[in-house]
Amino acid sequence: MIESITIADVASYGNTPQALDGLSQFTFMFGSNAAGKTTISRVIADEDGFPTCKVTWQRGTRLQTMVYNLDFIDKNFHQSAQLKGVFTLGEKHEDILNKIAAAKAELDVLTRKIETLTHQLQGTDGAGGEKGKLAALESGLKDTCWAQKQKHDATLKGAFEGYRGSSERFKAKVIAEWTSNSAMLVSLAELEKRAEIVFGPTPIGERSIPMVETATLVTYESDPILKKRVVGKNDVDIAALIKKLGNSDWVREGRTFYEASEGVCPFCQQSTTEAFANSLNEYFDEAFETDSKAIEELSTNYKTEAARIQQQIAEIIEAPPKFLDAAKLKAEKDLFDSRVTINIQRLAGKKREPSQSVELESLSNVSSAIKRLVVDTNALVAEHNKMVANLSQERSKLTAQVWKYLLEMELKSDLAAYKLSRDGLDKAVAALETQIKEAKAEKERKQGEIQQLERQTTSIQPTIDGINALLSSFGFLSFSLAKAEDGASYKLVRSDGSDAKATLSEGERSFVTFLYFYHLLKGSDSESGITTDRVVVFDDPVSSLDSDILFIVGTLIKGLFDEVRAGSGHIKQVFVLTHNVYFHREVTFNPKRRDGARKGVTFWVVRKRGLLSELEKCPSNPIKTSYELLWSEVRRSDRSNSTIQNTLRRILENYFKILGGFDLDQLCEKFAGKDKMIFKSLCSWVHAGSHYAYDDLYVSIDDSMIDTYLEVFKAIFDKAGHIAHYKMMMGDTSEGEAP
Repeated sequence: MIESITIADVASYGNTPQALDGLSQFTFMFGSNAAGKTTISRVIADEDGFPTCKVTWQRGTRLQTMVYNLDFIDKNFHQSAQLKGVFTLGEKHEDILNKIAAAKAELDVLTRKIETLTHQLQGTDGAGGEKGKLAALESGLKDTCWAQKQKHDATLKGAFEGYRGSSERFKAKVIAEWTSNSAMLVSLAELEKRAEIVFGPTPIGERSIPMVETATLVTYESDPILKKRVVGKNDVDIAALIKKLGNSDWVREGRTFYEASEGVCPFCQQSTTEAFANSLNEYFDEAFETDSKAIEELSTNYKTEAARIQQQIAEIIEAPPKFLDAAKLKAEKDLFDSRVTINIQRLAGKKREPSQSVELESLSNVSSAIKRLVVDTNALVAEHNKMVANLSQERSKLTAQVWKYLLEMELKSDLAAYKLSRDGLDKAVAALETQIKEAKAEKERKQGEIQQLERQTTSIQPTIDGINALLSSFGFLSFSLAKAEDGASYKLVRSDGSDAKATLSEGERSFVTFLYFYHLLKGSDSESGITTDRVVVFDDPVSSLDSDILFIVGTLIKGLFDEVRAGSGHIKQVFVLTHNVYFHREVTFNPKRRDGARKGVTFWVVRKRGLLSELEKCPSNPIKTSYELLWSEVRRSDRSNSTIQNTLRRILENYFKILGGFDLDQLCEKFAGKDKMIFKSLCSWVHAGSHYAYDDLYVSIDDSMIDTYLEVFKAIFDKAGHIAHYKMMMGDTSEGEAP
């Protein structure tokens, strides 16, 4: 059974989809000619031919559709020289009929089984069941993966290139990496640091730093001369005195002045002997001079080497390489400089007082720190330059490591839960699909069995007899249906045997084609398929028919309704579309019904506003009489401007002239000005056969005129003493007023 129909972008239906939903066993649809009814019947007949429309079947089971419309008439009556034979089951083969009935019951069980399994697999709307759970699982993982993309997109977007524009593709990439990624796991900080270079602007090579060699300077710290007390010879006669006084450095310093004063003591200004001069020279012998020279050289070399190192470090800091921690190097240089300054001062003191033992501040630790900075920087430079030389490989490597980080550090638990759920759902889906496949195969075998049984008992003769009996009973005696020469089709013949098809009237053609369709509903145009469940559509089946034949057609259709309600046939659902008010009331009449739609019945109205068709669902039968239909148009707030004038005229014609025989001319004088012109415009149809000077009067109507027309229309009833009828039909009868 059809549950809903959505129509858009076809014929008179626009882009906004129009929906027939909540459909039941019987759907009655009323609409004027060209409103859009036939489009609906065509969509039902061939839903695959209308890709912009959708027909939703109950539990996804598509039934055979049999549609009576202009297309059916044209195909079976106008385009074909003969009517295809309608095969029905013969009543004489009771045993075969019993077998067919049993096989059909088994077929129905298989159909329900397939529907149940399909519902478990995909739900009612195709988006539920186990597949719906699977889709929800995939959607949840997609959202989880996409959240990680958004989280890391600012710093690692280079690794996501090609997948950043689609959450579905991003999720698929995660799944693919999950099964194949063997990259090394790297910290997020390291990934982000490398990403700045690898995924940034194309990098260039960086220069390395020359090694800062401090070994020579450090060795000066252990020079033995620093500890040695440099003094004169101990066996000279003045040695004891110098040693006792401890003024060796003072005496050594005074020698310079003594030699300049030509034997006069520079301190006491006393003349000295030649022996004293010899003793003084002998005390500061060659060994003393050698040690003093060593101190001098050490001091000079230390200053020179320290200055070289300081200059080298200063140049590095002035133009630091990209990967150098310049602030840390500057701090180490400051420490280095302070210790060098102290050591130079201590060496100067040693020069002044060679007899004193000194110890230099060690530069070993600070030198090692500086060397480590240089080594680490050069290592990063080397790695960077290697990366620049192999940029494409580095990008691939880093990309793999980024995905590895996401898999291990961000999505590991989510993926594990996903796999567990996915495995279970896959097994459930596979099991259901297998059962559905087996059930469908069994259903096909059962259908084949039924077809074989049908071929043993089918005949086209019962249809001939049935149609001819109906034609005869309704007074169509000038032609009848006969079996064609091929034995599998029909022809229309006169009483003398001549072909009658070309000479039938429009009403006769319509009626015989309807009877053919009516019998086809209980059979098939082939030897099989007679017992197939089906949906039937009648689209304006009474066009060109006289009123008495219209009644017969309505009676036949209502007979089908009884079969559907009783479940005694193969018709499961019926649609009736018409523009004929009388026929609509005939097929929808139910003496037990008071208000609202009967169970299993839905009512619809097809309207055309401008160039577009619209569908409107009605809680009850929208058509009471053609007269009430006219009033319903007046009551509508969205009434059509272009038709309201004629609608008002037709009401006046029906009520006052046809039903009441009322003369409106005497009311004319009660109106004046524009109201009188409108009165004449509305009443012009009422005076059929009469002609006045104002018969051709045309009053233009637009939005601003509608209210005026409605006021004059109401005033006519008021002045004629029929305001109670007006209020009743408009739905606002006041208390105490009898309609």
